[in-house]
Amino acid sequence: MAINNISSMNEILAKHSTHEWTRSSDVDITKALDFSDVEFGNIKTGDTKQSFSDMLATTIKDVNSLQQEANTAVQKLASGQTKNLHETMLAVEKAEIAFKTMNQIRMKVIDAYKEVMRMQI
Repeated sequence: MAINNISSMNEILAKHSTHEWTRSSDVDITKALDFSDVEFGNIKTGDTKQSFSDMLATTIKDVNSLQQEANTAVQKLASGQTKNLHETMLAVEKAEIAFKTMNQIRMKVIDAYKEVMRMQI
């Protein structure tokens, strides 16, 4: 039952009546999208008011704490207090990714500021 060319594919599709596979009347949309048993946990809703500067300051503090954790992990590995290279590398990579992301956001904010400054009134 291998498909060698288009005609053999058409024969297989005709043989198995694939047109009935795609009938939408067989799909009960209420059962397909039933999310009643899903737990969402502690999801923050959009009604919390936080300014952009507060969000930026919080993010910078988070990135700084990740950098400090990475530095501590490297110092512990270098001094022999820990032998777990994997956790050290994970901490360093987390800090690096967070810093690179923050740097990209910084560049986008600067680009947006420059674009606003170029606008003529």
